[in-house]
Amino acid sequence: MIFEKILRILTENEDIEASSLTPESTFEDFGMDSLDVSAVMMKIEEEFDVTVEPAEDLKSLGDVVDYLKKAGAGT
Repeated sequence: MIFEKILRILTENEDIEASSLTPESTFEDFGMDSLDVSAVMMKIEEEFDVTVEPAEDLKSLGDVVDYLKKAGAGT
């Protein structure tokens, strides 16, 4: 559920095909710079009603899913 919502956010806001996304995919894999990542993270925060601390080292989509689970999102 969480991963699917992240896929939707990425495909709606970036030029990325959902079929190319896996939990191991990194933002860098898709050529996203820090501004792109910040914009997507803001959308994720809105969608899941959480705050992602800037110090978090979230490199892959799996890292984001794990962070959101720990924050109680999607429960």
